[in-house]
Amino acid sequence: MRNYVNVRTEHLNHHGYLFGGILLKWVDEFAWMTASLDFPHCTMVTVAMDDIEFKRRVKNGAILRFDIKPFKIGNSSATYKVDVFADEPGADCEIEVFATKITFVRIDESGKAIPLPKKSKLRSEIE
Repeated sequence: MRNYVNVRTEHLNHHGYLFGGILLKWVDEFAWMTASLDFPHCTMVTVAMDDIEFKRRVKNGAILRFDIKPFKIGNSSATYKVDVFADEPGADCEIEVFATKITFVRIDESGKAIPLPKKSKLRSEIE
């Protein structure tokens, strides 16, 4: 899945660049939407995010591209690779600014992990 966001003034930190917490919010939100679309009718919650490393600072006005792809499907969990690229005002090309893997688990009404559906187009694409 692919999403885009325009970095605006309200997303900036006190140094005038994108606040890291805002970027992490978008990563979690967009990856969750992907997992929810891949596993409809399942309650998916975030359980882990690997390697939080901000590779470059992001300027106001940049257009961020979030590429979210399935990485690993387990019994009750799904892990996605998230790559974030910035197209900054006046730039000739995009630059990678962030990458991570994020894992979601399917839960029941009581919050207990339960298996993902056995039949899934996504499962067969990964395995």
